Amino acid sequence: MNALRAGLLLTGVFVAAGLLSLVWTPHDVTQVDIGARLLAPSAAHPFGTDHLGRDLLSMIQAGAAVSLSVSLLGVGAALLLGVPLGLLAAARGGWVDEALMRTGDLVFAFPWLMLAILLAATLGPGASNAVLAIAILNIPVFARLTRGEARRLWQLDFVAVARLAGKGKARISAEHILPNLSGPLSVQATIQFSLALLAEAGLSYVGLGVQPPAPSWGRMLADAQTLIGTAPWLAIAPGLAILLAVFGLTLIGDGLARHLRRGEGA
Repeated sequence: MNALRAGLLLTGVFVAAGLLSLVWTPHDVTQVDIGARLLAPSAAHPFGTDHLGRDLLSMIQAGAAVSLSVSLLGVGAALLLGVPLGLLAAARGGWVDEALMRTGDLVFAFPWLMLAILLAATLGPGASNAVLAIAILNIPVFARLTRGEARRLWQLDFVAVARLAGKGKARISAEHILPNLSGPLSVQATIQFSLALLAEAGLSYVGLGVQPPAPSWGRMLADAQTLIGTAPWLAIAPGLAILLAVFGLTLIGDGLARHLRRGEGA
């Protein structure tokens, strides 16, 4: 549980910073001040300023809201679509199962980040299309997990009792199968959330994610690459933000998985 608590604490810091940015940041993230460009970290600007004189701490704070919301919406949409597809595949079997799983295999055949960039490039740059790309990539993940766990549950006695009671497959899936999938789905959702953060950062880095003037950790890294020799703080701040946010979510996933295993062993 220590890993879970540490992950919740670390992730909570970024969530709180992102929510706070909706009403307040130390400096206006859209204000350009050429006279204050490339200032090193100081009391006035704890993380320094960028090439346009914008406060990096304020941009990191606002970027947390953007990155977390895009990732959360993408993974949430994938859950809403992938879980029903997995339940359908497990309940129906046959050609329905084969068609859904083989379609998912097509997605798994390509490198995840490369496919995200390809989808975003096809759809066009922007936050909404980044959400859509993340969702499309995650649907097969949740569908496959749901299908595998559901097929195991369909063999258990409580499902046989529900069948004897005259319940149909759809009702059994909704009332008996789905509630027993909350643990594995929670763990997988946390893992995919961390991967979605990396995907969002990658998309923004190549200019296919969130567009200016909205701040983005990935685009901050892209802006820093030509100045890293003279102003390394430009890359350190967003790089650490991405690292710590992903690490926090990974700790949550690991803690949930351990808790789930202990529950099954009890």
